[in-house]
Amino acid sequence: MDRATVAGMIASFVVVAVGMATGGSLKPFWDPSSVFITVGGTITATLMSYQWSTFMDVLKIAKQAFTTKEGDIGETVRTLVRFADKARREGLLALDEEADELTDPFLQKGIRLVVDGTTQELVRNILETELTFVADRHKTGQAVFETMGAFAPAFGMIGTLIGLIQMLLVLDDPNQIGPGMAVALVTTFYGSVLANMVFLPIATKLKIRNAREVFIKEAIIEGVLSIQAGDNPRVVQEKLMSFLSPAERLQLMSPEKGKEVVTGGAAAHSR
Repeated sequence: MDRATVAGMIASFVVVAVGMATGGSLKPFWDPSSVFITVGGTITATLMSYQWSTFMDVLKIAKQAFTTKEGDIGETVRTLVRFADKARREGLLALDEEADELTDPFLQKGIRLVVDGTTQELVRNILETELTFVADRHKTGQAVFETMGAFAPAFGMIGTLIGLIQMLLVLDDPNQIGPGMAVALVTTFYGSVLANMVFLPIATKLKIRNAREVFIKEAIIEGVLSIQAGDNPRVVQEKLMSFLSPAERLQLMSPEKGKEVVTGGAAAHSR
């Protein structure tokens, strides 16, 4: 569970609810017809914009923003350096059993391609092609929520216009003008809330997760190709260090986080 996403969404609703409650009753902010126009209009317009299968995956895509755990690039670097060390000492075929224990399908595919004797150019092409399609699928999910974030305020405004038209029909009754205006504005309120507190934040979180996943996969491609080329584990480490932030580099080099893995194998090889 991603605490930042959950905490941020809950906190934003609490802030708005407190602001609404301080002005009096929350009852004026509830209007079923406004909910129907805003939510229904957003859903139907989004359905028109995408294929049925893509739209039906909306909940599955949204789940990624709340539950998907970000990859640990430090752990990925340690694994690749360890594989490089083993490949230099025992040969590429020794990585076959190691590949079975990997939980990352992308890294597993790369190692298997290397073990199978695939050329470097073909390994790069296969992995980069898969990376491209993964990024495209993720961008489609982001686009769905960005589209919903754009439609929600628009349908909120449509609901407001409907309410204003209905209000104009009763201008001869001053007692209905105030309540009618309130109901008309509630629809715009719903659209703004859905867009800025639900759809657009989810789209942003999905975009960040996609960028992180692509970044890690690019490091995997570089590491796999270095292993295939027979690079020294120290060289592989230095290549992959460029993918790490200063804080991640310090963590990687700390003894308890794998310094022995990075340097111990190379030392054993030198002996």
